[in-house]
Amino acid sequence: MKRLFSFVLAVALVTSSSAQNLPDLGESAQAGFSTQNERKLGEMIMRELRRDPAFLDDPEAQSYVESVGYKLVAAAGGTRQGFDFFVIRDPSINAFAMPGGFVGVHAGLVMASQSEAEMASVLGHEIAHVTQRHIARQLDKQSQMQMAAIAGLIIALLAARSNPDVTSAAIATTQAGAIQAALNYSRDLEREADRLGFQYLDAAGYDVNGMVGFFERLQRATRLQEYNAPAYLRTHPLTTERIADMQNRAAGARYRQQADSLEFHLVRAKLRALQGNPREAIATFENQLKEKRFVAEGPSRYGLAYSLYRARELVRAESELAAVRKLAVTHSMIETLDAAIKLANQNVDGAIAILERAMKESGGRYSVAYSYVEALQVGGRHKEALGFLEDLIKQRPRDARSHGMQAKSYAAIGRRALQHRSQSEVYYLQGALPAAIEQLQLAQSAGDGDFYLLSSVDSRLRALKAEYTEERKQQRRN
Repeated sequence: MKRLFSFVLAVALVTSSSAQNLPDLGESAQAGFSTQNERKLGEMIMRELRRDPAFLDDPEAQSYVESVGYKLVAAAGGTRQGFDFFVIRDPSINAFAMPGGFVGVHAGLVMASQSEAEMASVLGHEIAHVTQRHIARQLDKQSQMQMAAIAGLIIALLAARSNPDVTSAAIATTQAGAIQAALNYSRDLEREADRLGFQYLDAAGYDVNGMVGFFERLQRATRLQEYNAPAYLRTHPLTTERIADMQNRAAGARYRQQADSLEFHLVRAKLRALQGNPREAIATFENQLKEKRFVAEGPSRYGLAYSLYRARELVRAESELAAVRKLAVTHSMIETLDAAIKLANQNVDGAIAILERAMKESGGRYSVAYSYVEALQVGGRHKEALGFLEDLIKQRPRDARSHGMQAKSYAAIGRRALQHRSQSEVYYLQGALPAAIEQLQLAQSAGDGDFYLLSSVDSRLRALKAEYTEERKQQRRN
């Protein structure tokens, strides 16, 4: 996360040109944090996070975390519109909620969870922080801070969570201390999140003992590593009283013996395969399989196959994937990896055939659709790809990946105005307003846009220019 660290520390000191890219919402925290302002603040932060390498742009991991998250949200009586889940490429055990319903999950949390219920228990806890508006209730006290400054400091402090050695002087200001106090929730708020998270876990059908087991394990880790506590506990202080409360609630709950989903194990294996050097991941999975240290052989072999694919050992990757199939393990993640290997071997038709079947079997799941669109693009079938991308963008308008793929296909068929319009959305979602504006200006002058397209480009350009003007005003005030 080096790039994010350097950026957010500059924001905290309000000296970097990157800090000038935080848009002003037009009102101070003194006016109170409405749910609308919370959402705007969260979106500001997300636009910065999305362009950092630490943000894991992996549709399959994203899809899985979303499926668990939205199941818990439904149990809490909420709606999908109020929440966005995302994954951070970080091996530490952590998760965090941000203003506006954005919930981040570190890859390390998924990898360290010994059951799906354990991972879901942490997500339920974070969802409770959102439903009870804990961050907003704390930030509302910061009466002298503009929202843009708050957003920058929140990004800085989130980065510091993963790296406790980050330069303390950069965030050791009065304002940063106030925001840190807001993010390090009080014991009362933690207890409330425990209680409600427990209820969400139970209502969603998960084994509530997963919550107790996970936090007990974290507590033991803290005792063994007094000066190197898991990242989650640095921001969510765990007390003996909280553990006892969880144990008492679990004792009174009905027992559920629920098998973990295959997807949980496959995503854990993929996240492990994506960590660090692929050679190290290969060694890890080979040792697991040799010593039979696995919950299920299929996901471990899938992890080895994915690691081999990353290392471009394609023959061995195909062999391991064939071994997975012999174990009768069937899932769309197996098919997308098979297709990726075939694409790497320049077998485009074979990849497309696999993904067409996977699209039908998965009901058009978006994580499969992205792989299918990529294969269509490699095969030069850009008009077909654009049809799927239009549907994907309707489903997921804030997904920079789909806009970027759309720009690629428009460029391939010579539709320059549409290409620049799509690329503008990529830059906007990554927090690069000047670049987004420039792309819209290029769309205006491309010479191949009709009246309706140019009208929409003009409208979007006016909106982004207004947002950028407000951002510059905020910079001058700071």
